[in-house]
Amino acid sequence: MRIEDLKKEFIKIYGEGEIRVFHSPGRVNLIGEHIDYNGGYVFPCALDFGTYGLVRKRKDNIINLASTNFSKRVSAKLYNIEYKEEDDWGNYLKGVIAFLLNEGYKVEGMDILISGNIPNGAGLSSSASIEVLMGVIIDELFNQGRINRVQLIKLCQRAENEFIGVNCGIMDQFSIGMGKKDKAILLNCDTLEFKYADFKLAEHTLIIMNTNKRRALSESKYNERRMECEEGLQEIKVHKEIDNLCSLSEEDYKTVEVLLKKENVRNRVKHVVYENERVKKAFIFLNEGNMEGFGELLTESHISLRDLYEVTGIELDTMVELSLNCKGCIGARMTGAGFGGCVIALVEKDKAEEFMKYVKEKYEDRIGYEPSFYLSGVGDGTKEC
Repeated sequence: MRIEDLKKEFIKIYGEGEIRVFHSPGRVNLIGEHIDYNGGYVFPCALDFGTYGLVRKRKDNIINLASTNFSKRVSAKLYNIEYKEEDDWGNYLKGVIAFLLNEGYKVEGMDILISGNIPNGAGLSSSASIEVLMGVIIDELFNQGRINRVQLIKLCQRAENEFIGVNCGIMDQFSIGMGKKDKAILLNCDTLEFKYADFKLAEHTLIIMNTNKRRALSESKYNERRMECEEGLQEIKVHKEIDNLCSLSEEDYKTVEVLLKKENVRNRVKHVVYENERVKKAFIFLNEGNMEGFGELLTESHISLRDLYEVTGIELDTMVELSLNCKGCIGARMTGAGFGGCVIALVEKDKAEEFMKYVKEKYEDRIGYEPSFYLSGVGDGTKEC
């Protein structure tokens, strides 16, 4: 929907009056998978599509929430905000309101209309997008934009962890709240230190491809991989003083490899160490404008996630293989937890249509159903329009 159409919808629901408009992007992690919980670097960027929030202040303590994406409407009183299963999507917004109130920030009544075009369940962070959207709306409407952005991001993460009960890391909210147009963010998950790299897609486009495979296994396998990494860390710690696996260099790994008795643990640790090094190289390549080198790192990352970390599966592997078969594709990999979800590919702009047609037809032939495609540039973080 265009902003003008959304304003008409807002007026239809809430009546005439001043309307302020905010936008919060989706995000994708370019490289650096399954290393955030091992103290490593991630390299996400904000997308140029996401979630709009239209808002108007009220003179009472009522919060009214409506969405063009869901028929369910939610209403709550500021002094009585609690998680309710029947409030569904509204809980993500209510959680942020509750945490900001608890921290002593000013919040008053609001009428809000939410409208997003981030595909649900694609792993592009629709939930984090609306959480940071709510945080920034409250900051701008009632706190004169004075809330420290990183503190706001941490509160949004806590809302998802503690109010919603989803144990997500900081990357989603961070990349959405701190995103900049044509920039990727190198984020140290251990310290939250970060810096930007130029990511100008002049002759290439970022194509996000959804396998449309439900990620039924990811939760149990995710926990299993975390335990395997912890096992590896404890075995290494007997002989070498380290805080986390990502404090090891590739040279360090070669010296400690012999300490890891089980092959599966050895493989997990190797992926973690080498993936962390790939992220650092990716930062350098992007700043140098070396897109070919960056693309090669994406492909290396996927091979490691397939062979060493074992979190891909036939759908993701098929999509990456088909992508790399296409002329004009300089790199592709799974992104996210794995066992379904999305693949990203860097493709020459003039070959994008041909690329999508080929991958769609061949993927459907092999897997039995269609994938979905999203073309995106690199957008700004959450802000007022």
